[in-house]
Amino acid sequence: LRQLTSAEAAAAAGLTGKGLLGNGDPAQVVYSFTLMERGENVNYLRVQTDNYDQPLDINEQAKLDLGSTAKLRTLVTYLDIVDQLHRRYEAMDPKALRETRIDPKDRMSQWAVDYFLALPANGDRGLKPMLAAAMERKYSANPGEGFFTGGGLHYFGNFSKLDNSKIMTVQEALQQSTNLVFVRMMRDIVRYYMFQLPGSSAQLLADANDPRRAQYLARFADNEGKVFLAKFWNKYKGKTPDEAEALLFTGVRPLASKLAAAHRTIAPNATLQQFGAFINDTLPSNEVDQERIEKMYEQYAPQNMSLADRGYVASVHPLELWLVGYLRNHPKAGWSEVVGASTRERQEVYAWLFKTSRKNAQDKRIAGLIEVEAFLKIHAQWKKMGYPFDSLVPSYATTLGASADRPAALAELMGIIINGGVRKPVERIDSLHFAKGTPYETRVVRAPKVEHEVVLAPEVARAVADAIRGVVSNGTAKRVKTAFATHDGSVIALGGKTGTGDQRFDVYARGGRLIESRYVNRSATFVFNIGERFFGSMTAYVHGPQSEHYDFTSALPVQLLVTLAPSLMPMIDPPPGSVAAQRQCVR
Repeated sequence: LRQLTSAEAAAAAGLTGKGLLGNGDPAQVVYSFTLMERGENVNYLRVQTDNYDQPLDINEQAKLDLGSTAKLRTLVTYLDIVDQLHRRYEAMDPKALRETRIDPKDRMSQWAVDYFLALPANGDRGLKPMLAAAMERKYSANPGEGFFTGGGLHYFGNFSKLDNSKIMTVQEALQQSTNLVFVRMMRDIVRYYMFQLPGSSAQLLADANDPRRAQYLARFADNEGKVFLAKFWNKYKGKTPDEAEALLFTGVRPLASKLAAAHRTIAPNATLQQFGAFINDTLPSNEVDQERIEKMYEQYAPQNMSLADRGYVASVHPLELWLVGYLRNHPKAGWSEVVGASTRERQEVYAWLFKTSRKNAQDKRIAGLIEVEAFLKIHAQWKKMGYPFDSLVPSYATTLGASADRPAALAELMGIIINGGVRKPVERIDSLHFAKGTPYETRVVRAPKVEHEVVLAPEVARAVADAIRGVVSNGTAKRVKTAFATHDGSVIALGGKTGTGDQRFDVYARGGRLIESRYVNRSATFVFNIGERFFGSMTAYVHGPQSEHYDFTSALPVQLLVTLAPSLMPMIDPPPGSVAAQRQCVR
């Protein structure tokens, strides 16, 4: 990897050309590589390295926008929901299915009911064919629709404009990494979780004349407030006020209004000067003028705007803002104290639901709040799959990489997939042997008991593994299709998912005119499996303003894996009779 810093070595490795290294300096590109081997009880770390000559492990310690690799996490969540729906509806007869009431916006539940109703009397009602049918569901790739998500109206584009007019299956969109299909999939996922809890706020809105509405809302506000407060408590407990503040603002989009609403909530006693310094120090663009600082300081003050409205503006759950502010002033507070101190705030967050005026505006705010809550449920599912961070950005853009990831965490996700839905610990060291041949000789070996966690149905894991084979055989990673071959000439099948991250801050004038674009970083990643035993990730990364000079895509890490294949084959397919071959037999 270090040799690739020279233009000659990069060219010799086949890393120049379209989608690869162009005019950018090869010496500025950081490469990181992780390779693991599936064992019976653990996953063995075989390679973990990078060419970054600093005390930072890019694989495990960086927070990177890894682009469309997030579509793999989205696909796993999507098929996991299909598994939930299968367990819910599989045993129902046609009469019960027809009587099932489903909100029109919950498209996934409605699809599941329609799927079972369409099956013949003797049809296969198993999970496997249902997962296959889910992969054939079709979505539009049209970028013309605006999506209200993350507290605002957003438009998304496809990498290839040829996809813009297509209606694609989930399988096709995965192979071609088509953004708009996955944005619409994420919308279906979010709406599914919105309607899961009986009597949830989403379902409650369907019947504005329900006489139990007021009673339920009070109970909902208190109970749901405690549930979400507990999630935030687990997120922030044990952290210093500075650490809690830093963690909070990793999930806040760097816009002046959002930063202002959040800061005025967690630090209501901050002076105007302190507030202005925070805004200008945090924003990536030019400084905000003093007049606007003063206006926001008053506009978002607690006495001028409700906690719920400040949370809405910041796109952060209001109780999360309240908790960070409370712990800032009471760093030694325990859970019981937090619950007691938040009684009024838990009601205040949902108090406006009781009002009947301006229903459309209320519904819009409710939808934003429910979206935040839905992403908490999605995050819990991602966390089970090894997602390394404590929160997701509550926006459909999360499916395109907006919530960041780590190469090692993606490799762990791939391990879950090829291990049939089982999350196994990673073993870096078999044993330690000290002072051999002396009176102090000591040998330390790993304890035999290993905890396994089943985090995904094996049928779901198999469906994902089959789907990502298509990314290599006929998709964005097809250049690695024949790179790994055994001694007898047979090609080892690969699966994987590519992703390209181009992070920059764009500043627009009124009317949509771009006035500033600041480049932050560029990354490209390929998370893969080689056969049924080896898996890992390859990442190329450029940090800072110089990333403007690079236009490489995920083709770069894919090509690098092709280049490394001959070096890896002695471990993947060792010669018969070798020590490596014998170790494989033992494992």
